[in-house]
Amino acid sequence: MNKLTLSILLIEDEKHIRRFVRTELESRDMSVHEAGTGKEGLIAAQTRRPDLLIVDLGLPDMDGLDVIRQVRAWSDMPLIVLSARSREDEKIAAFEAGADDYLTKPFGTGELIARIHALLWRTHRHAEARTNEVRFGDIRVDLNDRRVTLADEPVRLTPVEFRLLAMLIRNAGRVLTHQQLLTEVWGPSHARDTQYLRVYMGNLRHKLERDPAQPIHFVTETGVGYRLVGLQPRE
Repeated sequence: MNKLTLSILLIEDEKHIRRFVRTELESRDMSVHEAGTGKEGLIAAQTRRPDLLIVDLGLPDMDGLDVIRQVRAWSDMPLIVLSARSREDEKIAAFEAGADDYLTKPFGTGELIARIHALLWRTHRHAEARTNEVRFGDIRVDLNDRRVTLADEPVRLTPVEFRLLAMLIRNAGRVLTHQQLLTEVWGPSHARDTQYLRVYMGNLRHKLERDPAQPIHFVTETGVGYRLVGLQPRE
């Protein structure tokens, strides 16, 4: 990418954190706009249409979760939460509101930048690969023809297993909560049936991971949900 083509909107009320993050991101050729309140951030998000949004949850005028929900009402722009809230239920609430990733304060700028790059890459690949074959490791999946191969050998998935796999692929790199996966794959009436999800995720790992006991693609986010990692660009 050319210099200063990545635009970041940072919604954070603590000035020293805004200054710190802005300095680090601008040193890596990103353009950063700051907002100190939720209201200012929502206006900036609509007018500036940034490539990525970073949101603190503890804002002075409104909860960051409400900011996320209002943004998600009109945009699917990549969104990272940067917050001191560290409990699992707080992280789950953020993901269910529409966050793509979550970084807990205090944080390292190296990790923040790595997550920004990973999320922007995932978003770009997702846009390109919606109707095409995708690949991660030795696994190839044709979402249109519902074909799956491992090291060029066909893999037979049940309809439910394929729906779960497709959901993870379409959100590759993003944490999906248990409730999100259950609702999308099995329906709203099964939103609390986490045993279903554990069983079928185990099936996918046994069929597609080289070592199901130490998965490298179907990653567990403890207490929150699952994330698909390793989606590769098209050749």
